[in-house]
Amino acid sequence: MPPRTRVWVTRPAADAASWIEGLKEKGLDAQSLPLMAIGPVADAQPLQTAWQDVVHYHAVMFVSANAVRYFFQARSQPSVSWGDVRFWVTGLGSRAALMALGVPAQTIDAPAADATQWDSEALWAVVAAQVQSGQKVLIVRGADAQGQVAGRDWLSQQLQAQGVHVDQVAAYQRQTPVFSQAQRLAAAQAASDGSVWLFSNSEAIGHLQSALPNQDWSQALAVATHPRIAQHARQAGWGFVAIAQPSLGAVATSIKSTHEFRTPRA
Repeated sequence: MPPRTRVWVTRPAADAASWIEGLKEKGLDAQSLPLMAIGPVADAQPLQTAWQDVVHYHAVMFVSANAVRYFFQARSQPSVSWGDVRFWVTGLGSRAALMALGVPAQTIDAPAADATQWDSEALWAVVAAQVQSGQKVLIVRGADAQGQVAGRDWLSQQLQAQGVHVDQVAAYQRQTPVFSQAQRLAAAQAASDGSVWLFSNSEAIGHLQSALPNQDWSQALAVATHPRIAQHARQAGWGFVAIAQPSLGAVATSIKSTHEFRTPRA
């Protein structure tokens, strides 16, 4: 029996567990190498203020499942009256996280499960018709290592162009991971041994480059869950990069196909 394909799951440690379990069930040798670290924000007051004002928003948009989890962890009261608030998410993981926390499914707007892309553009196609001038929308996202709200502003720009007032709050803070010597050695080996890197965040690629600044990635294989992430990996020197929808089945299928490619891109 041929050896199973090695897959390096680069999500934060808390997020990686379910992916590793699922990929192993698909016959892959999934391992965790977190290239992102996250934690609570240093100043929780803006989150508390957001919770106090939540019923005044037309919608609360979450950029990720972590944004959902950390936002709800800051809830000071066990139950909140949502009124007519809509909940916007770009992915099924965020939708599942909301429902696990008691948010009614009928109040959640997200791209369809069979959408070709799950991002702000796909979400906008779903929610644009409900947007009216004068409304307020809260975007819940992460902060960078300096504690500043960070992320794409594309959706915010679309909303503001329609006369919507947009507030943003950081629910968690991204941190640069600290790599052990064993992790550095494993990453260096995975650059050319046929392993497949699973990237779900462009910033993770930058962290890996910082950890191994002189590493040649021209023989490296990767699966990215969005075209922008794939582009970042190619610019970083990855030899072969495939794109897959961020679902377990699609990612597993892409990894198995990607593993067949062991030569650099032309």
